[in-house]
Amino acid sequence: MNYQRFWRRPQAALLAGALAVGIGGVGFAAGHFGSANPPAILRLANPNEGPAAGFAPVVRKVLPEVVSVSSTKISKIPTQFGEGQLPDDPLFRQFFGNSNRGFNVPQQPQEQRERGLGSGVIMTPDGYIMTNNHVVDGASQVQVTLSDKRQFDAKVIGADPKADIAVLKIDANDLPCITVGDSSKVQVGDYALAIGNPFGVGETVTMGIVSATHRSNLGIEQYENFIQTDAPINPGNSGGALVNDRGELIGINTAIIAHGSEGNQGIGFAIPVNMARNVMEQLVKYGKVTRAYLGIIPQDVTPAMAKAFGANETSGALVGDVSPNSPAQQAGLQRGDIILDVNGQPVTNSNDLRMTISMMQPNAEVNLKVVRNGAQRDVAVRLGELPTETASAKPEGPQANGSLNGVNVQNITPQSAQDLGISSNTPGVVVTNVDPASKAADAGLRQGDVIQEVNHKPVKNTSEFEQALRGSSQENLLLVNRNGSTLYLAV
Repeated sequence: MNYQRFWRRPQAALLAGALAVGIGGVGFAAGHFGSANPPAILRLANPNEGPAAGFAPVVRKVLPEVVSVSSTKISKIPTQFGEGQLPDDPLFRQFFGNSNRGFNVPQQPQEQRERGLGSGVIMTPDGYIMTNNHVVDGASQVQVTLSDKRQFDAKVIGADPKADIAVLKIDANDLPCITVGDSSKVQVGDYALAIGNPFGVGETVTMGIVSATHRSNLGIEQYENFIQTDAPINPGNSGGALVNDRGELIGINTAIIAHGSEGNQGIGFAIPVNMARNVMEQLVKYGKVTRAYLGIIPQDVTPAMAKAFGANETSGALVGDVSPNSPAQQAGLQRGDIILDVNGQPVTNSNDLRMTISMMQPNAEVNLKVVRNGAQRDVAVRLGELPTETASAKPEGPQANGSLNGVNVQNITPQSAQDLGISSNTPGVVVTNVDPASKAADAGLRQGDVIQEVNHKPVKNTSEFEQALRGSSQENLLLVNRNGSTLYLAV
């Protein structure tokens, strides 16, 4: 799947001669009809009254609150060979001698300016503007153009690449600022208006509905909890406003799905405003974003895992691993716990837990409702500050049977331990091969994984691994060490 953001360098447009940069989408208009002698049963609509007015009153208010953001980036490009200079290459000179007449050689790289357009939303009357980080990332100059055509040089107050949010400031006052809504109340089927300047054609409004909420695991950002909409969104929409039918900001447009096309596919994503506002407030106050840290590797609870852990439902987040010396370990959380809620707020899946914790502040105290061995308990945790994230590791023996058919494992050797970046005395067996058509591959088992438990039974070598599989059912719960962290896989 190809996901496309909306910042674009200027390009020649197709028919209209516009630049392939900008903010918005396709226009929507509501109208009425009539004649010189309308039928008696037909009542002409008052354009300022009721639903017949369409979204015009909302659009009139919101359009001035959305701006165009122009960024300039400087990149270096190699130049052509200069007249009268030879490459300083002995092999080249062996054939052509020391004469440099007529030859062109590379000069120092020259600077090239790249310009792009995105969008922004005026958040305060004194000129704070929210946009996407990728609109202004690496820019040497940022300029904001208001709906009344006034232009201002903008200062980047701060940016958070993990959430793709940036905050700009322009020297202006008494600006029209947008009304911020509550994205937690957004429901599938709600009206959604995307406002901006697609392909640089000018201020444009498109209409659709909210297609889905809480979209994640798309690989667009590190922190994803997107609102999905079918309101047409096109290149240049980055940083633009997604508003509801009352003109309240519910999201910041950020990406679309593209299948080899630059145009809208009817699947767009916006960062929920609750998340974006949290990031903005930290950037304005501190110049950076700090996130709380629990210290676990969370997993979704699949039906197979729920059965293996004796849980009645698939909601919640399974603790796949607990980091050493983390707040979770200090609070007594254990591998195999299922977290059901945080401070009374239900946890639906692993991303829900991750987003909930990430929007809290370090040192905050939270109460977790946890299921352990089929019994519920409360666990109090004082959150830490998210450390710098690290990850890495990469890579034959007996073949497993039953649900693990197609999986080959071997004992951990000093060489395989070195290749995996683990200690040679790490317990378990190394997966050396996984048949792509096997059930294990479907469950996510990979070559290089270290299987440490089978159905809650520790395995230290291939003999214990084979013994643990004997007499097991067609469903097996594996504890896997991957890149130094553990997770559960139900096969």
